[in-house]
Amino acid sequence: MTKNEAKERIEKLRQLIEHHRYLYHVLDKQEISDAALDALKHELKQLEDQYPDLITADSPTQRVGGVALEKFAKVTHQAPMLSIEDVFSFTEFQEWEARIAKFVDGKSLEYYAMLKIDGLALSLVYEGGTLKSAATRGDGRIGEDVTHNIKTIEAIPLSLRQPSADEFAAIGVAPFDVTRGRFEIRGEVYMPKDAFETLNNERKERGEELFANPRNVAAGSIRQLDPTITATRPLEFFAWRMVSDVGQGTHSVGVEVVKALGYRPSLGRVAKTRADVQAFFDEIGKKRDALNFWIDGVVVRVNDDRVFDSLGIVGKTPRGIVAWKFPAEESTTVVESVDWYVGRTGALTPVATVTPTFIAGTTVTHATLHNADEIERLGLMVGDTVILTKAGDIIPKITRVLPELRSGKETSVPLPSTCPMCGSPVERREGEVALVCTNANCFAVERERVLHAVRAFGIDGLGDKIVEKLLNAKLVNTPPDIFTLTPDELQGVEGFAEVSAKKLADEIAGKKVIDLDAFIVALGIRHVGAETAFSLAQAFGDIDHLVHASKEELLSISDIGEVVADAIVEFFASEYALHVLAEYHKVGVHVNKAKAVKRTLAGLSFVVTGTLESMGRDEVKEKIRLMGGSVVGSVSKKTSYVVVGAEPGSKAQKAQELGVPVLNEAQFLKLLEG
Repeated sequence: MTKNEAKERIEKLRQLIEHHRYLYHVLDKQEISDAALDALKHELKQLEDQYPDLITADSPTQRVGGVALEKFAKVTHQAPMLSIEDVFSFTEFQEWEARIAKFVDGKSLEYYAMLKIDGLALSLVYEGGTLKSAATRGDGRIGEDVTHNIKTIEAIPLSLRQPSADEFAAIGVAPFDVTRGRFEIRGEVYMPKDAFETLNNERKERGEELFANPRNVAAGSIRQLDPTITATRPLEFFAWRMVSDVGQGTHSVGVEVVKALGYRPSLGRVAKTRADVQAFFDEIGKKRDALNFWIDGVVVRVNDDRVFDSLGIVGKTPRGIVAWKFPAEESTTVVESVDWYVGRTGALTPVATVTPTFIAGTTVTHATLHNADEIERLGLMVGDTVILTKAGDIIPKITRVLPELRSGKETSVPLPSTCPMCGSPVERREGEVALVCTNANCFAVERERVLHAVRAFGIDGLGDKIVEKLLNAKLVNTPPDIFTLTPDELQGVEGFAEVSAKKLADEIAGKKVIDLDAFIVALGIRHVGAETAFSLAQAFGDIDHLVHASKEELLSISDIGEVVADAIVEFFASEYALHVLAEYHKVGVHVNKAKAVKRTLAGLSFVVTGTLESMGRDEVKEKIRLMGGSVVGSVSKKTSYVVVGAEPGSKAQKAQELGVPVLNEAQFLKLLEG
C-alpha cells in the first residue's frame, strides 16, 4: 500500500469509526459489534504506526470517547481517564513488552493482570470521607456527572470505610484518615448476566423491546435523568484503581487499599513474568463462561507506580498498560478475490479469499459466501472491506459489507456460466438458489463424493491430495472403489512406500462395517445430513427398507419435508445409486441395522461444546440420538440444553444470553441415566 493509498484508507477508517463511536457513546446505539469496531480501530492504529506523520489530533486513536451528553452537568477529571492500547495475541503482547523495555534500561518488569470488565467506566471522588461526585469517562478530560444515579448502587459506598491500624500494617501503607483530604477511585459499573436475563424476561412478558447486552443496560441505566429508574436496575460495581497517592507504591497494593476502603476490587493478581501473564490469560479464558458478568479480555499493567508513570503517555494511551483481548468472533478484513468450488452434489459454492485476519483464535484467509443470491444480498464487490463472523466451529462467513470504505477500485463478482473444474455449463435448478454443474462425471464431483464417503466411514489417512491421485490413476472412480485398493496398487501412487501402503490398506479393510445412519450419510444424498440420516435409520431400520421407501412414507417422518423426501426418492431411483449400492455389497461392506432407541430424551434438542473427559464429542452425540434426542449445531431459544465440557466456545455464552439451560459433564451423565 502506497502512502497516498494509506492516507485515503486512514481517512475513511476515521470517519467510519467516529460514526459508530458517536452512535454508541452519545446515542447509546450500536450497529456493529464491539469486536468489529475493535478490528477497525486496530487497523487504523497499525496504519498510523506505519505512517506517523499522518496522525492528526482528531484521529480516533488520539481520543478516548464521545462528548459528554448535554443533559448532564460536565465534570473535569483531575487526572485524565485515558484509553488502553489493545493487543489480540501473545505475539502482540510480547511486542508491547519489548517496546516498554527500551524505556527501563532492560530492567525486569513486574505486572498486575486483572479482568477487563465489559461495563461503564466511572470516576468516584470522595471528600471528607463522603461521596462527592461520580462521573463517566466522557472524552477522557470531561465526563458526565451521574452522581444522583450512582448513589442508587449499593456496591458503591456513600462514605469510605476507615481501615484499622492493623489493616494498614497488613497492606503495607501508613495509616491515613479517610475524612481528611480528597480520594479518587475508578472502576466499572456492570449488570450481572443472571439479572440481565431476568430483566429481559420481564420486558418480554410486558411486550417491550429486549436489551441487546448487559453493558448497554448498564450504560443506559447510568444515563437516566430519573434516578428512580436506575434504582430498579440491579447494577454492580468493580473497583480497579486507587488514583490518589496514599503511599501505595504499586498497583497491587492500591487494589488492597481500595478493598479496605469498602470496594470490591476486580479479580487480578501480580504476574512476575510474561509466562505468568499468559497463564492468567489462559486461566480466565477457561473460566469466562462461568463468570456472572461479561469480560472481553485481561488488562496488564506495570505494577510499580513510579515505573508506570515514568513510561509516560503516547497520544491518549499510557505506555505501561495494555488490554489483551480474547479472540474476537467478528473482525474486519478485505475481500481479495472470489472463487467457485464444486461440491459432491455438483453445486457451486463461492468462497472469498480475504486478507489474513485473526478471529476466534485462528488466522482466517477464506470465508464462505453460500451462493450467488448471498453475494447479491450483501452487495459484495472484490476489494470491499467486510465484517467477518465466526461462531464456534462454524466456517467464517461474511455478514456485512462496509461500502463507506470503498476507494473506487472495487470490482463486481462475476457469476460463472461454466464449471470451473470441467468447463461444462452450469444451471440453476427450479426452486433452488445454487448454480450446479451439469456434468454428472465432473472430476470435482467425483472427488467430493469420495471424500464425503471417506469421512462418513471414518477412514484415516485419506485426504484431498491422496484421493485426487487415486482418481487420476483410475484406481478409484466411485466411493466403493476405496475398498478394492491393495497394498501393491497403493505403492504405485506417489508418496507411498511399502509400510505406508500396507498401513492404509489395513485401515480401509478395518472400516467395512458401518452403522446404518453413517452409511446413509456416506451415500451423499442431497439435503441429508447426520440428523436426517439418524431419523431415516430409526424409521426404516435397514438399508433395504429405505431404498424402497415411498415419498408418503418419508413424509410421515416428523423432520422430513417435501424437498428432502423428493431428493431421497430421486437418489435411490438413479443409476448412480443402484451402481454404488451394488458395489458396496460386492466389496464386502456390511451395514448394521439401526440400534434401538430409548425415548428418554425424545423431543429434546442439544448443543455440545467443549471437551468432555468421559467420552468424545461424537460419542456424546450418538448417546443423545440413541435416547431419542437431537443434536443441533447452533444455540437458539428452542434449544433444550447446552452440554458444556472443558474449554467451551461461544455457544456456552450464547446459551446464558438466551436463558438456555447449561449442563456440565456430571449433570449430562445424570440426565442420560434418567
